[in-house]
Amino acid sequence: MSDYGHDLVFGSFVTPSAGNPDRTVGVAVLAEQVGLDLVTFQDHPYQPAFLDTWTLLSFVAARTSRVHLAANVTNLPLRPPAVLARSVASLDLLSGGRITLGLGAGAFWDAIEAMGGRRLTPGQGVRALEEAIEVIRQLWDVETRGGVRVDGEFYRVVGAKRGPAPAHAVPIWLGAYKPRMLQLTGRRADGWLPTLGYLQPGDLTRGNAIIDDAAQQAGRSPQDVRRLLNIAGQFSAVGRGPLDGPAEQWAEELAGLALEEGVSAFILGSDDPDDLRRFAGEVAPAVRELVAAERDQGATPERTTAQPEPVAASPVRASRATAAGGAFAVVPTPDDGVRRSEQQVWDESTRPTGPAPDPERTYTPQEQATGAHLVQIHDGLRAELAQIHDLIEQVAAGEIDAGAARSHINTMTMRQNRWTLGVYCESYCRIVTTHHTIEDQSFFPRLRARDPRLGPVVDRLEQEHHVIHDVLEGVDRALVAYVGSPDGLAELRAAVDLLTDALLSHLSYEERELVEPLARLGIA
Repeated sequence: MSDYGHDLVFGSFVTPSAGNPDRTVGVAVLAEQVGLDLVTFQDHPYQPAFLDTWTLLSFVAARTSRVHLAANVTNLPLRPPAVLARSVASLDLLSGGRITLGLGAGAFWDAIEAMGGRRLTPGQGVRALEEAIEVIRQLWDVETRGGVRVDGEFYRVVGAKRGPAPAHAVPIWLGAYKPRMLQLTGRRADGWLPTLGYLQPGDLTRGNAIIDDAAQQAGRSPQDVRRLLNIAGQFSAVGRGPLDGPAEQWAEELAGLALEEGVSAFILGSDDPDDLRRFAGEVAPAVRELVAAERDQGATPERTTAQPEPVAASPVRASRATAAGGAFAVVPTPDDGVRRSEQQVWDESTRPTGPAPDPERTYTPQEQATGAHLVQIHDGLRAELAQIHDLIEQVAAGEIDAGAARSHINTMTMRQNRWTLGVYCESYCRIVTTHHTIEDQSFFPRLRARDPRLGPVVDRLEQEHHVIHDVLEGVDRALVAYVGSPDGLAELRAAVDLLTDALLSHLSYEERELVEPLARLGIA
């Protein structure tokens, strides 16, 4: 029974369905939009109903900016480790350090053999996996001179040149259940990733014990291995069983797994957008709060900071903050004062301000990242808003057709440009509304409770959320007019201009007042 002290991570396990590729990618993008930390896909290259997982990961990486990505888990018998190492490193570089490598020894051997893979016994699979880890890590190790040399039973590399190095220290997580795989996890891996539905009562405790013992025998700390868990369940008004009930029940059960079994990453297997919204907006904040409260009471070990967290908040950009501890270095996005609309929805001069930061206080790297996370979320909204403006101008100029618009916005192809534009704008409005709902129901009450001096700022931000909601309704009305009339473009432009003024002003004000309190108060 142990809490290894890792920061908590919440992710999604999305079906890589080839039947509706747009929806598959859309669910992955939604996971980022609602605030999840991680998106994963199963990897079954022999399954013709699925998209190729590494192609899909690359596509989703290009469509997202913050969320971390992983195969859950990579089918090693059909992915040669030397090539896989370069694929992972390349995608990690292209995505800004957002890739994790999940690995499995293999299953469904008939299908693997049918695709040209070699059938292995369970013992051979474990030995092959350990050799593959050695190949991969050597190829990533560009500091060591000379070529990669692994003369294994299953994988032989004779002098391959090293590199490229990934953008960050890519963690390797193993999908493991049996003792030999668990021992390998303790010796060589950075994470243990089983699926709850495949475990029997007591398996987590027994698995942790095997991993801990193997880690210590290899000269490692048990804390070097993150414990992750694929989960599934149902949200309902009344509790009917494990992970089958209201969000509060989910939170209590997952907090128990974190504090008693050391699980620090929960990955929800669901393609239902509502499930992902509730998991991110209701369950994750509650679990973090319950676990933090227990840890603050000293009932569990102190959080480890010796190893980098593989899927914590995205690295702070150099233009906004430094990763080192010290003085607070996260720079809120300034309001440039540019206004597109003659209409004003509020008096900015009446906005209250919060308490001035303590100039003597220092901040840890984790606190710096917490403060920067809000800026990163807002940057996503700003980028999407810019795309709306660009798309309006392309449609107005007749420079883009339905197929090209689809590639920009990743929605169903519509019959004419104005419908495609309408779907995108409506989707963006839902994103903004979801973001504000999360803040109103989670962030703001916690800020007000932990520092009452922030009360006036929080009240004003909530009021502005209602105003922005009304502005979004105006965009919706303009969309109806645009679709129904050739003269509706001017009205739509005016509505989006007003939304731009209001939203950009609001986001800058929120960052100015909250990035430091979020870091100071430890609110993730």
